[in-house]
Amino acid sequence: MSGRLNALPDMHAARAPSGRPRYAAGMRVALCQLPVSPEPSINLERVAEAMASAAQQGADLAVFPEATQVRFGSDLRAAAEPLDGAFCGGLAELARGAGVALVAGVFEPALDRDGRVYNTAVAYDGSGELVAAYRKIHLFDSLGEHESALVAPGSEIVVADLAGIRTGFATCYDLRFPELARALVARGAELIVVPGAWAAGLFKEEHWVTLVRARAIENTVWVAAAGQVPDPASPPTRAPTGVGRSMLVDPMGTVRADLGLWSQVTVAELDSALTARVRTVLPSLEHRRDDVFGPADPARAALTMPVSGSGPATERDAAPYR
Repeated sequence: MSGRLNALPDMHAARAPSGRPRYAAGMRVALCQLPVSPEPSINLERVAEAMASAAQQGADLAVFPEATQVRFGSDLRAAAEPLDGAFCGGLAELARGAGVALVAGVFEPALDRDGRVYNTAVAYDGSGELVAAYRKIHLFDSLGEHESALVAPGSEIVVADLAGIRTGFATCYDLRFPELARALVARGAELIVVPGAWAAGLFKEEHWVTLVRARAIENTVWVAAAGQVPDPASPPTRAPTGVGRSMLVDPMGTVRADLGLWSQVTVAELDSALTARVRTVLPSLEHRRDDVFGPADPARAALTMPVSGSGPATERDAAPYR
């Protein structure tokens, strides 16, 4: 890797004697709103610069856009790498060097008959360990786009402990499906991270802002959504390159940060104690009628249903769905 990638300040001194990162009552989230190039090496350099900025601003977690590895409209099959490949290895190194947890969008081979790829959000903790990989479930086959021609859908809901908070994962178009966000919260998520490359178009930016806030309000959860902005240094493309508007929204729907149009890294406070306060005065999650609508997380509920002759599923059986 280049000297620039190795030049990040070592933030590990901010760790407790146990080796676990110290976090305040809340945490500091960096929204890393970047232009994305067709060249992965350029994008890794941009991630390095953003991680340096996030670390200098005291971030605990940095959230990057969907397709941070390479922009849409590129040869995704050629760019796709396994999660132990060079690009993800670079992300792990940057997280470890900065002592800042990181979420970013990459592409990995799907190994299906059509040679498609997965649109994957990877998460590394501040030691550079891969703690989660979420493959986008809902593909953007709308408004003239046909993501499923190149991308295979994922099928697993993913929640993991990241930077001291239980975190659920969604990607871009997933925002339009409230059942995913509800299932993430049913599995304990207090924060939902949403890497995006939201396509421009009539009402599209308004939809993005509305949906990010709606997912926070209806689930009384924090949402950190990071989007791309167009890259002026790359050739024009009709593929989605983002509208910006990266946001951190609190459980009452208050927008704590909105990055607008321009490329930038902004750090904002996430107060996990606020989640408990909101859920005390607005206990809408407790008022959900499972008897009418069924379980909020049908996939997990199916795991606990008795199988003839075998009894109920065990927590060990459920482990792959954490």
